[in-house]
Amino acid sequence: MKKTILILLAAGFLSSCESFLDSESFSKKNTGNYPVTVADANSMLVGIYNSLSLAMTNAPHSHFYMAELASDDRFGGGGENDKDMQGLDHLMNTLPDRFLPFWSARYKGIYRANSAIENLNKVSGWDSDAQKNQLLGEVHFLRALYYFELSQMFGEVPLITSSIVVNTPKTPADVTYALIAEDLKTAIDLMPATPYSSVPSGHATKWAAQSLLARVFLFYTGYYKKTELPLTSGGSFTKAQVVQALENCIQNSGHDLIGDFRNLWPYSNTYTKEDYDYAKDNNLSWAGDGNKEIVFAVKFGTLADWGDQYMLGYTNQMNLHSGLRSNNGQDNTFPFGQGWGAGPVNSNLWEEWRTAEPTDIRRTGSILNADTDLTGYIYGADSQMEETGLWQKKYIPITAYSEGKLIPSYAVLTDKAPADYQLAHTQDLVLIRFADVLLMHAELTETATNLTRVRSRAKLNPVAYSLNALKRERRWELAFEGVRYFDLMRWGDASTALANQEGVSIKNKGLDTKMKAFGGGYKARFEATGGFWPIPASEIALSAGLLTQNKGWGEPVNEYPGW
Repeated sequence: MKKTILILLAAGFLSSCESFLDSESFSKKNTGNYPVTVADANSMLVGIYNSLSLAMTNAPHSHFYMAELASDDRFGGGGENDKDMQGLDHLMNTLPDRFLPFWSARYKGIYRANSAIENLNKVSGWDSDAQKNQLLGEVHFLRALYYFELSQMFGEVPLITSSIVVNTPKTPADVTYALIAEDLKTAIDLMPATPYSSVPSGHATKWAAQSLLARVFLFYTGYYKKTELPLTSGGSFTKAQVVQALENCIQNSGHDLIGDFRNLWPYSNTYTKEDYDYAKDNNLSWAGDGNKEIVFAVKFGTLADWGDQYMLGYTNQMNLHSGLRSNNGQDNTFPFGQGWGAGPVNSNLWEEWRTAEPTDIRRTGSILNADTDLTGYIYGADSQMEETGLWQKKYIPITAYSEGKLIPSYAVLTDKAPADYQLAHTQDLVLIRFADVLLMHAELTETATNLTRVRSRAKLNPVAYSLNALKRERRWELAFEGVRYFDLMRWGDASTALANQEGVSIKNKGLDTKMKAFGGGYKARFEATGGFWPIPASEIALSAGLLTQNKGWGEPVNEYPGW
């Protein structure tokens, strides 16, 4: 094997890579004897999906986590020494290899996808062409998703499309996005047009590929000031073609909005709502993971184990990190449980939302106000930093009572999760929701029909379409779902929106203060970096100078000093 980037040289993965490619091995799987059966093909697919949860073994260095804390609607928070959380909010680094876990997880998934694309033609015994096409379509979808997340995080990245990996420099964004588009086109063409419910929950569908295509199109054309999305095979996706794909998804997928926005989130689950007045008084009932509004999500389970770093990805660590710090998260804050205090909500969001839409049920459905919703909340608990008394309610530990005793998560009862507040979280991490599909269609067509459809569920009156109305609606509907930061980037609004965090009232360790600038301020940091993050330093070192660091990074002045 030729010289590789660090992702393929990581301990353990190199050995598995070598044994996998060893054509002399007759007792182990290699490209000479694997894959052969449909079971082999499914095993390969599971390995590619594994990269989704693998990235969550180090949640603070992941795409979703970064997008949340770097946005204007949440601060970093955590304890006094949690510089990783606070550094994300201030667009500053904390470690030379800060994002190596995410980089590694995504390139492992890409390598496995490349291997699958090269070798799945060896498989025989398919039940039907539809079965084969569905599986291959999922492979192309996942490779597109992994490259898209890398591109949103780092800008230009090495583009590797073969299982024979060589030392590779950054690839121009146009070329990488052309492959992403080509993979999504292939996925859409391959996967059958059957209702989403016919595919196991957690697997990609034609509809997920169409939805991701729209998200890619909007980000690429917005951030890079283009009108079309190129394809590696030639030609491009036009806006009209992307709209057509979305309309196919809207009309034929079987996806729909659930009746009450608040039923999307686990605080309305059966076991919790018995003792949670907000859920009981509003007659809420959780729709559950995999409901009809979920287009694509990362799945979690009950196998998480602190003794095995790779097993940590089997618990939703976004929930753990977003929980309330010690001394809160108990009976005094029921049903919002204990965690590490990441991502306090910016009070600007609460006030601007209340002013713009005072009757919007999504505001109290999405944000916990400790001053009005809780009687025993403790400010400054466990040295909480950048605290506002506002917390998001979508991804946070949700507790329940069992035989009169508080347990760390409802999942202990529903899924037999371990009764450990750090490992008990099985809630899906939703990457694409049908409401987003409707809002992307409204944005691309500049029409109000689907904007109204989303607003109607929130019991709000119709509004005429405008870009500003669309921006507000995306901010309210999709708050805390990992899209706001990238929306700001593609609209060209990030510098101004992020700078508005400075001067907001917060508490550090219970003491009143104001959010302040680091590294020259939010605006300066965004303009210096373009919103992208540093490539892991060890990757650059390994490349012998072929891979270069992103602008705005690599100097001591870019390191977050802490409060």
